[in-house]
Amino acid sequence: MERCFHRLKQWRGIATGYDKRPDRYLAAVTLASTLIWLDT
Repeated sequence: MERCFHRLKQWRGIATGYDKRPDRYLAAVTLASTLIWLDT
């Protein structure tokens, strides 16, 4: 689980919470998680 959070933090917008709207933040997390999952 910690590896997943570490890889997500590499995405700068997710790590800083750049998107203030919850729907956009969730979309970014979903996109990053999907790309990480496909990469492994």
